[in-house]
Amino acid sequence: MKKDFINIQDFSEQELLKLIELISVMKKAYKERVLPDLLHKYTLTMLFLGSSLRTRMSFEVAMTSLGGHALYIKPGDIHLGKKESIEDTAIVMGSLCDGILIRSPNYKDISEIARYSSTPVLNGMADDSNHPTQVLCDVFTMFEKTGKIKGINLSFVGDTSDGFGVIGRDLMLICSKLGINYNCASPKEYCAEDSYMALIQKNAGLSGAQIVLKEDPKEVIGNADFLTCDAFTWYGFEEETKKRLSVFMPKYQVNSGLLKLAPSDCKFLHCLPANRGEEVTSEVVDCDQSIVFDQAENRLHTELALCAAFLADEKSIEKLDRNRDKNKYDDQIIKIIKELHAL
Repeated sequence: MKKDFINIQDFSEQELLKLIELISVMKKAYKERVLPDLLHKYTLTMLFLGSSLRTRMSFEVAMTSLGGHALYIKPGDIHLGKKESIEDTAIVMGSLCDGILIRSPNYKDISEIARYSSTPVLNGMADDSNHPTQVLCDVFTMFEKTGKIKGINLSFVGDTSDGFGVIGRDLMLICSKLGINYNCASPKEYCAEDSYMALIQKNAGLSGAQIVLKEDPKEVIGNADFLTCDAFTWYGFEEETKKRLSVFMPKYQVNSGLLKLAPSDCKFLHCLPANRGEEVTSEVVDCDQSIVFDQAENRLHTELALCAAFLADEKSIEKLDRNRDKNKYDDQIIKIIKELHAL
C-alpha cells in the first residue's frame, strides 16, 4: 500500500525515529560511496511551482545516488488546476513515474495530488503550511550533534503564524511528536493560533515534550542546545514587508548579543536561504557555533532516506537482499525499510 510523506502529523513517533535511523545509515553509506542501487530504473517526478536550491538538488542527487532518475518540471511546464484538473494531472503523473515530489504555494494542491496519485507523494514544501523534509533533516542534525532526540532543548525566534510561519510551526509539530522541548518567541501579531496549539499540546502530552511560547526572545534561550529562526519577509508578502520588519526588527533578530544569552555550547541552525541582516546577522551565520552548512548537507541524506523508504517496493528490496555482493550497510537499510513498511 502506498504511503505519502506530506505531513509530519501523519506519522507516529516510532515511524519518525525509524526514518532518522535510516538517514544515519544512508549518510554513512553515501560517505563511503557504497549506496545500493535500490531505485535502479525508478523515476521521481519533481514538480516545482516555486524556486528551490536545497530541495531540488538534494532530491535529484539522492535519486541518482540510488540508481534512479529525477525528472524536473518547472513552473509553466504543466497546467496544474488550469487547463487540466489537479485530479487528472495526479492520475497521469502517478501512472508514468514511481513517485512525485511537489513544492507548491499551497498545501491543498499537494494533498490533492497525494489523494489521486497511485504512487507516493513527497511534500517538498507548501509555502502556506509546512516543510516536512526540512524539519526531519533539522531533527537528524540535532541528533547527530548530541546523540539523543528526546529531551533536546530547541529555541525558535520568529514567526509561527498560520500562512507564513512555516518553519516555526513545523518544527513545533515535529518536536511535539518526538519529545523535544520547544521554546518559542513570537510577537503577538505573528503567533500560532489556539487551534494549532491544541494539536501541539495533545502531541506533547504523549511524547513528553515541553512546549513554551513567549513574546520576549530573551526568555526562551537560556537553556537552548540549539537556536534557530526563519525569514521575516519573503516573496509573495512584498506589501507586508515594511510592517513585518517594524514588528520583528530588531527585537527578534538573532545577533551576537542574543546568542551570548544562550549556553556557550549552543549551536545555531537555519534552514536557509538566510536574509542576512534581517532575521539573523552574518556574524552569527558564520560563527563557530553555526552549523547551518552541516544542516544543509544533511538535506541530501534525509532525501536519500525518504526516497528509499517511500519509493522502494518489495521487488527492489528483495533484489537487494538477494545480492551476494551486499556491503555492511545494505542489510541495515533493508531491515529499517522493512520495519517502516510494517508500521
